[in-house]
Amino acid sequence: MISLTSPVRTRAQDWPAGAKLAALCLVSTGLFLARGLPVQLGALAVVAVLYALPGPVFLRAGLRSLRVVLPFVVVLLVWHGVLGDLRGGLVVVLRMVVLVALANLVTMTTALEELVDLLSWLLTPLRRLGLRTQPLELAIPLVLRFTPVLVARAGRLAEAWRARSRRRPGWQLILPMTLLALDDADHVGEALRARGGALPPLDDD
Repeated sequence: MISLTSPVRTRAQDWPAGAKLAALCLVSTGLFLARGLPVQLGALAVVAVLYALPGPVFLRAGLRSLRVVLPFVVVLLVWHGVLGDLRGGLVVVLRMVVLVALANLVTMTTALEELVDLLSWLLTPLRRLGLRTQPLELAIPLVLRFTPVLVARAGRLAEAWRARSRRRPGWQLILPMTLLALDDADHVGEALRARGGALPPLDDD
């Protein structure tokens, strides 16, 4: 899941988060069972229509957030080309793009609070077994929240690099990105500790 929220209001935002995630699981299972290229192309066409229906603003925002998938697409196609299985590589790439796009579509049309509530409900059986689920309930929303933030920061670092050098940015951005991520993690950790931490105290009984 890449994006966080949609820039425009859509009908899908009124649908239950559980129904959308259940549909995502079913579609994911179906795409992994279907190995034919026509099925993957058809799924890609359907996803493109789903992104286009809410309008050009939604479409541009969705496509912009999916740019992070492009390096993986290139690597997979090159690798399968070297192996002499370009058709198989296309199937893998199309499946990956469709699934990431659908997951991104879910996050764009689902409030983070709804995802947190759904996750808490799904973890109810573990809590009844006496397991602490609070760290997981906290970690997953943090990942969803900070993934687009880190992507945006990587984009700003790349722009700063291009403004100062004619060479394309590459591995040189790894260290500053790592430092930024660690700095964000440190600030989030301090904020959590200031609010009592992620774990509640154990009950005496």
